[in-house]
Amino acid sequence: MRHFCLIFFICSFSINIFSQKSFVERSGDIIQIGIPIIALGSTFIFENNDKPYWQFIKAFGVSFIGTHTLKRIINKKRPDGGTYSFPSGHTSAAFTGAAFIQKRYGWKYGFPAYLLASYVGYSRIYAKKHDVYDVIAGASIGFISSYLFTKAYKNNKIKISLNSNLNKDTIAISLNYSL
Repeated sequence: MRHFCLIFFICSFSINIFSQKSFVERSGDIIQIGIPIIALGSTFIFENNDKPYWQFIKAFGVSFIGTHTLKRIINKKRPDGGTYSFPSGHTSAAFTGAAFIQKRYGWKYGFPAYLLASYVGYSRIYAKKHDVYDVIAGASIGFISSYLFTKAYKNNKIKISLNSNLNKDTIAISLNYSL
């Protein structure tokens, strides 16, 4: 089930990547997919008993549904003349992932994620797909949805040990990793 969710997530957001023209727009499209993929992927690496992948799926689901519901209800005109500008879905997705990373693993990992998410917002303004208010609203939705569902990662040490009883001697190998 977890692998299906990951594959579905990647495929659903990769459709529009290469249809864009400028480097800034293309890189923003890629990053808006990359941050949530990294956030979801981290839940499989640092998994514990609180089912972090469900926390991410709930946060991303609320963000996605909230963003696209508002887009349909408000139907604000884009700066380039298109429709459904408010709020920015790209920015919402990026900030959902960034806020998840920050709340779950701390500012050490959250700060770079927020910088990248901010670049996504900039890329949407640069491409004339959104204005500042659209981007701020998308970022807020992503941030709030992650903060509603994400718990901090408590087990911040990974231990691997090997014990062997050979002639009553014990061999122990230990690896500690702190987040």
